Amino acid sequence: MTVQQLEYIVALDTHRSFVRAAESCFVTQPTLTMQVKKLEDEWSMLLFDRTKKPIEPTPFGERVVLKARQVLREFHQLESIIKEDKETMKGEFRVGVIPTLAPYVMPRFLKLFTERHPEARLIVEEVQTADIIHRLKNDLLDIGILVTPLEEPNIREIPLFLESFFIYASEIHPLYGQTDIDPEHIPMDDLWILNEGHCFRSQVLNICRPKAEQIDHQGFVYESGSIETLKELVDQNGGFTLIPELSARQGAKKGQIVPFKEPQPVREVSFVVHHGFTKELLLAALRDDFLESLPNAVQKKKSYIRINWK
Repeated sequence: MTVQQLEYIVALDTHRSFVRAAESCFVTQPTLTMQVKKLEDEWSMLLFDRTKKPIEPTPFGERVVLKARQVLREFHQLESIIKEDKETMKGEFRVGVIPTLAPYVMPRFLKLFTERHPEARLIVEEVQTADIIHRLKNDLLDIGILVTPLEEPNIREIPLFLESFFIYASEIHPLYGQTDIDPEHIPMDDLWILNEGHCFRSQVLNICRPKAEQIDHQGFVYESGSIETLKELVDQNGGFTLIPELSARQGAKKGQIVPFKEPQPVREVSFVVHHGFTKELLLAALRDDFLESLPNAVQKKKSYIRINWK
């Protein structure tokens, strides 16, 4: 039994003619006749007495038609609710964004979005990737902003932009003064990386392919959760780190920002939502304002290699 079949039997009850019922449903008469017959065969009961002129529902058919009208009313009410939900911006929405992206784009994006859409209230939290995925699946978040692909069956990905990786090298490091660098030629002894749980750490390790993931610097190991802290560590203790393009665009402190040779390694940043999330107008507005918040050059990539974080 389908909604379309219910529409057919209601139309047949209304018009008491297969031809007129088919016309009202914008299908051919054989199509409508066949679908009604399928229902009768499925239930082993006649819905309409075809010997009458015009045709009439059987006693069983009358009960079915009455219930079908009720079901269709509620179904169309549900369609209206879904349509209204898709087209509204009003409400409170929980947003999780990864820490390696948040400080570089969220302040300007939030100012732009809230000025344009005061009816929507965003509750934003910096959350690591695994936690964003968990919260989306358990309805504890509405929208995530993170690095994709996730390859999660119940999560929809809406790609936003590609962000290049850069090297940030100390002024006393051999990489300082380079115009560009091949990932294969990166020395692994002096690399500063984020702590466990950050997808950016995993991507850095995928780019650099170190033999050991924990690297000793002058007798100590520092596990940082901040790109800016890594840059400060480079400035004060030497070595180098990898930073995202938006951080690089804020400029260097003491160190030097060195690009990779083309094709440059990049990360794909996306909105992610559960497949049950219906507010399409909100997602469109969020995407437009987010992209407007980015420097134009960030969005333009000719030659690149997308680095997975898993």
